[in-house]
Formats: sequence, structure tokens, C-alpha cells
Amino acid sequence: MDARGTSAGGAAIRAEGLVRRFGENAAVDGVDLCVEPGEIYGFLGPNGAGKTTTVRMLVTLLSPTSGRATVAGRDVVTEPHEVRLRIGVALQEAALDAQQTGAEILRLQGRLYGLTAGETKRRLSELGELIDLGDALDRRVRGYSGGMRRRLDLAAALVHNPDVLFLDEPTTGLDPV
Repeated sequence: MDARGTSAGGAAIRAEGLVRRFGENAAVDGVDLCVEPGEIYGFLGPNGAGKTTTVRMLVTLLSPTSGRATVAGRDVVTEPHEVRLRIGVALQEAALDAQQTGAEILRLQGRLYGLTAGETKRRLSELGELIDLGDALDRRVRGYSGGMRRRLDLAAALVHNPDVLFLDEPTTGLDPV
């Protein structure tokens, strides 16, 4: 086990026979996958194929109808809080408070994940450079472009240096380079 209690050598993400039904409709029907630590895994398919539903189950926002899944060595059904502490998530729609500054949002995320003020300050500096928000972190989010909001959402998912990062439609709304 590492410092966070994650099993050393285990899969970052494992799903076995994952099913999610909405009434009679099977949105996800028997997904099996294994993603090892350090791997980048793309989940591709047509609209309505169940990609987002699968991601929502893996990040504990939706319970599977049947099957089993673990993320960072923790069961998504029986240990959802432990899973959430170990993951970063940026979904299709950013959930950002437009009244706060980017820095306020990132500091709040840092506190929620147990980072010290010093660790959070260091991460803000690193992420401000990485996502190219710089001075914009001190402005209210309501003045951000769609691409800036998306980059801030990505930074919020990364602020605590998660074991596993989930990105659902990661390029949606990003400004071109």
C-alpha cells in the first residue's frame, strides 16, 4: 500500500461485467476493462454508446446495476468516498462558481482534498503555468471565455495530484492554440 492506501501494483481502473440499466434500456451492457497505472486510455464510441454513463459509474456519480468496478484499488460502490479522494474529474460541463476567482476555486479544491495552504499555493503556481491562465486566476470566472473555464476545470481536477484522472469530452470548449 502507498501513503493513500492504494494497492501497489494493482490496476488504476478495473471493470468487470459493468452494467447500467435505466428501466428496460441497458445504457451500459457488460463493460470489462483494465487500465494500468501510468496508462492513458481513450474510451471511444458513437453518441449514446454509454461512454459518459460508464465514466459516471467509475467516478461514483452513478451506481452500476450490476458488475464490479474499482478505481485506484477502491470499490466504486462500497468505498465511494475513498475513490473520490484519489481521482480528479472534469466532466463535459464545467461546474464552476462564476462569482469566484479562478484562484478561489482552486484553493477551495485544495482544502477539500486536504492540501495545506502551502501545498495549495505551490499547486496554483504550477497549474497556472501548465494551463496558461496566469493573471486570469485573480479574475472572477464570469469574465472567462469558454476555453478559459474549461482549462480552470481541468486545473481543479488536477489540484490534488490525483492517482487517476477522468476527462469526459476533454476538448469540448477549449480555445484553439
